[in-house]
Amino acid sequence: MKQLFFAALLLLLVLPGHAQLFEGTIRWKMEAVITDPATKAKMEEAQKKMNDPATQAQMKELEAKMSDPQFKAMMDANPQMKTQMEAMLKAAKGGNINSFIPTGLEQKTKNGNALTKMEGGIMANMEILYLKDKNQSYRIDRESKTYSVLPKGDENQDDKTKTPEVKVTKTTETKKILDYTCTKYVAETTYEGKKSTQIFWTTTAIQDFDMKSMAQQRFGNHPQLLFYEKIDGVPLRIEMTVPEGNMTMEVTSLKRHALPAADFAIPTGYKETQLSMFGR
Repeated sequence: MKQLFFAALLLLLVLPGHAQLFEGTIRWKMEAVITDPATKAKMEEAQKKMNDPATQAQMKELEAKMSDPQFKAMMDANPQMKTQMEAMLKAAKGGNINSFIPTGLEQKTKNGNALTKMEGGIMANMEILYLKDKNQSYRIDRESKTYSVLPKGDENQDDKTKTPEVKVTKTTETKKILDYTCTKYVAETTYEGKKSTQIFWTTTAIQDFDMKSMAQQRFGNHPQLLFYEKIDGVPLRIEMTVPEGNMTMEVTSLKRHALPAADFAIPTGYKETQLSMFGR
């Protein structure tokens, strides 16, 4: 599960920043299917635990505790933790482990800047702001009015030599996505003994993106080769297969329209906090 979501997160962090000329909004839908028996067993066990009356009672107790003045003061002192806890409680209320899985994302881009918002799951409403002039990404939390600086790939020099083995194959298979004819590319990756497959359905009919510049970019201390020097066009559908399962991301709408510059700035008055996710 972790590898699936990291791959998706990496794409949403890097992809919109290369919309060099495109200004507008792109919406993606996301679907995840766990196929690994061991992972499925863990998910089923987690589902049983979530549905257990004792667990539900604990969740209700924690929800009530959130209103306790002393506990509330402690949470207010750590707004990022408060927001994450509220998201977890909201997802747990559904009584279904799939409530934690993202269902889509929205990307706004302008002048190479990007604002990406997750939809559904425990990461619902998480926003990633990329500023081209700083070449820097930030996590924006509007609930707590905070922001965190995301690590860059070049912050981990030792990882630069750890690039995966990649084989990219262009096929003759095509399909229509949003009335664009897309060609299928198959990318097979081996990294630290683990194999994964990514399928890209790309179109060359959209000229607003500089996808070649995504080649060999990485995020944080998780080196991941993005092999766009071997792929032509813009991906409108991405299929990822890892030992744990499969994830699919597909563009459902692509709208060109003017966006206010204020959308691509850290809101005034937001407080910087340390990143409590992505292992930093």
